Amino acid sequence: MGIKAVKTFPTDYDGIVAGAPAVDFNNLQGQRAMFYPTTGPIGSPDFITAETCKGLIHDEVLRQCDHLDGVEDGIIEIPSKCFFNPWTLLCRQGESTDCLTFAQVKQVQEIYAPYTYADGQLIFPRINPGNEEQAVLKLLAGKPFSYSEDWFRYVVLRDRDWDATTYNRDLVRRADELNPFNIRTYPKTLPVFKERGGKILSYHGGQDNQITQFNTERFWDHMASTDRNLHDYFRFFRISGMFHCSSGPGAWAVGQGGGAPAAGIPFDPQQNVLAAIVAWVEEGRVPDTLTGTKFVDDNHTRGIDFQRDHCLYPREQTYIGGDHRQSSSWKCEL
Repeated sequence: MGIKAVKTFPTDYDGIVAGAPAVDFNNLQGQRAMFYPTTGPIGSPDFITAETCKGLIHDEVLRQCDHLDGVEDGIIEIPSKCFFNPWTLLCRQGESTDCLTFAQVKQVQEIYAPYTYADGQLIFPRINPGNEEQAVLKLLAGKPFSYSEDWFRYVVLRDRDWDATTYNRDLVRRADELNPFNIRTYPKTLPVFKERGGKILSYHGGQDNQITQFNTERFWDHMASTDRNLHDYFRFFRISGMFHCSSGPGAWAVGQGGGAPAAGIPFDPQQNVLAAIVAWVEEGRVPDTLTGTKFVDDNHTRGIDFQRDHCLYPREQTYIGGDHRQSSSWKCEL
């Protein structure tokens, strides 16, 4: 909604905070619809249970990728460096537990791959590795993702009897060509908003279980390809270890949304996204990092567990040594 607002009504706002933006909307719904025919319903022959996703698969993702940032803490700092190989989980002769069948490994391989047409053209980027504990609630739940099911059934096809198991790539192409209500939302430039001094601050969780962080990276790169000075008015921060918009093992609380954790974040530009956009728009204080907070048990009344200064994209969170729970042990580098 934030990106659509500055594209369609560029004089309405001076500053926008866009968290986990659902840009390239038609293709996003196609990717979401793809998972159900891939996994099949609960109880189908090759269905992978939630317990297996949250246990066996999640543990193997962390085994392969958690150490890439130099610290094993359940947080994948830079998900784009993680390329999960599910073949390590293939059952060997005589094994039947704590492993996956050949068909299941192929299924997992498809789930974690970029979503493309047969000719290799990208439809939507791959999902975030490390999202398994929450992905089983929607994307990998063994049932249609409700938003995408309704989108194709009632908006694209206008067929109330449409069966979500029949979804295929022809439908996502059809949706994008139809572009109902001009909802695509994937601008390459925002000249009016920029020229009048508008500012955008975006953030996205690295273990997002509904909209992959890789799409926001792709979107920022898409705009930066025509504007070398994009940081002048559009800044994006990757929040490591955050699920969709909130929660997760990382220092995810940055003043977003509501609820108890948000109550523990002061209205300070360094720690609060709304305060940051206000300070940028009204005082010209440009945000270079955004400090996230992890409260003990995600309960702000129990105090701070740890904090981390999240980096301005495309800079990467880099461990430089010392206690990894201290912000000073990390540095933003290209």
